Amino acid sequence: MTEKTALTPKTHTTPPARFSHGVRKGGILQVAGQVGFLPAVEGRPPTPAGPTLREQTLQTLANVKAILEEGGSGWDDVVMIRVYLTDVDHFAEMNEIYDAYFEAENLTAPPAARTTVYVGLPAGLLIEIDALAVLG
Repeated sequence: MTEKTALTPKTHTTPPARFSHGVRKGGILQVAGQVGFLPAVEGRPPTPAGPTLREQTLQTLANVKAILEEGGSGWDDVVMIRVYLTDVDHFAEMNEIYDAYFEAENLTAPPAARTTVYVGLPAGLLIEIDALAVLG
């Protein structure tokens, strides 16, 4: 049986409960839902990147990328991304930010993606993203 490895990059806080920011098992890496918190600072609570969708989306993508890299992966290994927005009016803006981000990352084959509206994020957070990568 393949070992399962929990992933917590140095940029992330220790999860507040018994879950991991990401898990790698064999050739699969699952990134848990990430939000737009700035890199962790010892002794300080998590802080959103800013109040705008752009700031939070870019930081959320950076947080997902940090976990992918911690697990020996990258965007080219991602086969599925799920995006959760708190406001249906943010779809178009998020798509523009998303497209520009992955163009800058030189992603040649975009992953499958799903975007939905979810209103259960903590106050002030506008977006959450998770990802599934297949390595090898």
